[in-house]
Amino acid sequence: MEDRRRHPRIVTSLPLKLTDNEYDILTETKNISTSGVYCSVDKPIEPMTKLRIIILVPQKTSGQKTVKKINCQGIVVRKEYVKTNGHHAYHIGIFFNDLNERDRKTLANHLHLENNSSAVPEK
Repeated sequence: MEDRRRHPRIVTSLPLKLTDNEYDILTETKNISTSGVYCSVDKPIEPMTKLRIIILVPQKTSGQKTVKKINCQGIVVRKEYVKTNGHHAYHIGIFFNDLNERDRKTLANHLHLENNSSAVPEK
């Protein structure tokens, strides 16, 4: 099977806020690339749902640690039901459909600094 993804996903845990007109969900990434994110949520979010997204990305600026807040939009492209530790959860895949180039570069730089051994093959 041919790999359709162009951007490698990195297994990392970054704080994430997902918002639409009905809810705000605080979660964290399971893996992320410059084109999308995979995370867990406590409620079903159907594919094709548009979300506003905030990602908190740690950075080092002039030797000091800071956090860059990336605001973007995405579309849910996958939803999986999972049952873990006696509670129900959903894993969702989100494609970034509105991520400006400056924020994409910030995210790419952070992911490049992550341990390359954490890269997972994409489907």
